[in-house]
Amino acid sequence: MLWSPQVTSRFPDLAICIGIVKNIHAEKENNQIRKLREELCEEVRTRYDAETLKDNPIVRAYRDLYWRLDIDPTKTRPSGEALLRRVLHGSELPNISTAVDAYNLASMKTIIPVSGFDLDRLAPPFEVRFAKDGETFTGIGMETPIPLTSRTLILVDEKQILCVYPYRDSNYTKITTKTQNVAIVGYGAPRIEPKQLKDAVETALAFIIKVAGGEIAAVKVFQKSSI
Repeated sequence: MLWSPQVTSRFPDLAICIGIVKNIHAEKENNQIRKLREELCEEVRTRYDAETLKDNPIVRAYRDLYWRLDIDPTKTRPSGEALLRRVLHGSELPNISTAVDAYNLASMKTIIPVSGFDLDRLAPPFEVRFAKDGETFTGIGMETPIPLTSRTLILVDEKQILCVYPYRDSNYTKITTKTQNVAIVGYGAPRIEPKQLKDAVETALAFIIKVAGGEIAAVKVFQKSSI
């Protein structure tokens, strides 16, 4: 895991957590994910209120990061907050696959932005850096690539851009029902503790195993000093 000097200069305490789960069997839907979704949606409805959510310290930390990255978090919300707000407003969560829905539920529960990637499509080592003017990125659901600027924070591997940090993932590395090995990434922000990131990733891995099987191969938090 590498960090560009520009990133560590602006965000010296930034961290991410990466977890690996192997040999999963993802499906479109099953009883386990339906039950988990129902239980967690009921849990967050009793725990949070949409009107006061903006004052939650986790929500506040990611919103502040977005403002520093020139992203308006009232229009493009951090993924954990966005998922949680959908439930609090009575809307249904997206139904993509058991594995994807599982890590989305973990993100909703912890309010930590979490990504999932098909491990077999990745080419580590990974790096957090700012994009170069003119680089392009094709996220999930996009028909054409979008241009990036030097203000865009990204997660990359040796071959490609994996994510616009921390809210839009690459279409090429997305998890499908054919995916067998998964990398889960929990994205940090200033004032978010490494333990919070690890808890979010471990929650995502546990949910995936519960609904799609598999076994955990690794979980690690990476900061500037860790290679």
